[in-house]
Amino acid sequence: MLGSDPGRVPSSVTLDNWQESPHLHWSFQHIADLFPTQTISRGLGPVADLPWASSTVGDVVVTDPPEGHHWHWHWPRHGHEQRTVADVMASTATDGWAVWHRGSLLAEDYLAGMEPWSAHILMSVSKSLVGSVAGSLAASGVLDLDAPLTRYVPALGAGGYAGATVRHLLDMRSGIKFSEVYLDEDAEVRIIEEAIGWAPRTHADVPTTMYDYLLTLEAKGPHGGPFDYRSCETDVLGWVLEGASGIRMSDLMSELLWGRIGAEWDANIGVDSAGAGMFDGGISTALRDLVRYGALMVQEGAALTGVQVLPAAWVADCFAGGPDSREAFAASESAALMPGGMYRNQFWAPSPDPDVLVALGIHGQMVYLNRRTQVVAAKFSSWPTPQDAGQLFSTLHAFDALSDALTY
Repeated sequence: MLGSDPGRVPSSVTLDNWQESPHLHWSFQHIADLFPTQTISRGLGPVADLPWASSTVGDVVVTDPPEGHHWHWHWPRHGHEQRTVADVMASTATDGWAVWHRGSLLAEDYLAGMEPWSAHILMSVSKSLVGSVAGSLAASGVLDLDAPLTRYVPALGAGGYAGATVRHLLDMRSGIKFSEVYLDEDAEVRIIEEAIGWAPRTHADVPTTMYDYLLTLEAKGPHGGPFDYRSCETDVLGWVLEGASGIRMSDLMSELLWGRIGAEWDANIGVDSAGAGMFDGGISTALRDLVRYGALMVQEGAALTGVQVLPAAWVADCFAGGPDSREAFAASESAALMPGGMYRNQFWAPSPDPDVLVALGIHGQMVYLNRRTQVVAAKFSSWPTPQDAGQLFSTLHAFDALSDALTY
């Protein structure tokens, strides 16, 4: 039985196939019907206004990137055919997309059965939300980013994370052994789904809770080395944030983030049998609220309601990176996809542009942030495969194009 109310789950959707086409459009919008979740409350505050402004951003032409552009290798060439932003959205398995610019909503479109209030899974965009909670706790003095993880979760001293710091987790620079190859059923990124109950158990020795599984991970090298994208880093980070605060993530995120951005609807997070959250990719939100979250990052941490939610210094650090963030990224396998980019505080900087960050999740979830042009673009998708460089970079280039068109 998948969910607490199996009558709401189509008989064709099973534990084996909910992450496969053609079920993705439905399952990505119904995580709470499939699995146990905890509510991330929007609180009792006012809803942040998203006034509509007449716009033709969907008609913005997206030209082929010039040779030498930082992601021209990944752009599917179309000869002399002109494509628009709307064309890119229509051809990339979009469930919903929206664009916000300087206080106004310029585009909002729902497909595949989505509605404005639908809660769609963020996948690894969840990581950026968890990272934002870390920034808030650090500013209040509850969390020391340079402290060893064992200060907050002593049990981590017995595993591969012994000696790692909070900063190592935030920037994914621990030395832990963890494969992120999504199409390999023996990769740790897939095995962790067995531990939380999101996949059939095909490995008999896998623990039955998230935290117990994290304790089995081993180190393959020293902590603090090159960037290496590993979802387990965010799961350990969430555990550490709970240890530092003494509060479950669903309540902590509501208190420090979701209840302060003027969200319109509650969010939710998938949890395991012990109530631990799927921090690396288990949060679901409505599209408009994801835009409201993104606005924090282009407004120096201030919500659309005027409340200072994140410290301005934390947001600036996300864009600037650390002294060696780009060098650590250049030494990673990801450097070939995003030359000159970096990873900082659970956000991607996809290029050398110091004003652009993105939050990314498999199957095409993303938030594009341009603080120079004050543009936030959010997209929910159901790509048939977890990763698709053509669809990813087509979308990022389209968002770059509309951001350039809105510059003034």
